[in-house]
Amino acid sequence: MDFANTLILAAIAGFTIFLGLPVARISNPPRSLQAFLNSIATGILVFLLYDIIAKASEPIEGALTSAQSGDAGNFILLLVVFALGLGIGMLSLVLFENRLLGRATEQTQSDGASPYRLAIMIAVGIGLHNFSEGLAIGQASRSGAISLATILIIGFGLHNMTEGFGIAAPLTLATRPSWRFLALVGLIGGGPTFVGSLLGYSVESEPVFVFCLALAAGSIFYVMGELLNVGRRFRLRELAMAGVFVGFLAGYVTDLVLSWAGA
Repeated sequence: MDFANTLILAAIAGFTIFLGLPVARISNPPRSLQAFLNSIATGILVFLLYDIIAKASEPIEGALTSAQSGDAGNFILLLVVFALGLGIGMLSLVLFENRLLGRATEQTQSDGASPYRLAIMIAVGIGLHNFSEGLAIGQASRSGAISLATILIIGFGLHNMTEGFGIAAPLTLATRPSWRFLALVGLIGGGPTFVGSLLGYSVESEPVFVFCLALAAGSIFYVMGELLNVGRRFRLRELAMAGVFVGFLAGYVTDLVLSWAGA
């Protein structure tokens, strides 16, 4: 697959995140629906965290196997890169929220972040995850694995639909967001798929891949804490756990489809 077609299809895969965003414009949803949507978003992020750490561990474990035969340099490098990415992913969102979002969105509530802040932070975390997916698309296309690249594009496109829903869910707790704001969070969450494909096609680097996954994991750790804080306010534990289950299952099933297709 040539460079231009790779970028076009990667852009389409990233664009599908917008298909899940209109949920945020539901007018005056009942409290039970708000709690359920919030917990579904949490479940989606729980799966993404599991998926990201599993994918980041593959090259690290491979390097560990090589280290047992005396070549420990690559293992140490990947381990340090992963630790740095995880720490930066966690701490950068704290700084991002305190220094930038405080001037751009609603003021933080005394018991948690505002829905608009949460949506932006979720979009940032998902965007970092999608950047790593874009790297996989670009690298598969660059290596001549056209069928694999095509499967990845289709699978990640379907996956992005559920991620768009995860971004939209907290926004049902606030006043109806504008289409302009939804376009912004969609671009933050989906755009990195295109950028990652561009970089992945141009440069193949295992440390960069691991670092991007670690960044995504760290940011999702932080956002999950915020969502759980919001969920506790509803005091609907059974409904919340059902939502987490549905969200996790949605992410898991789409990942199984990718695995079944050989991605």
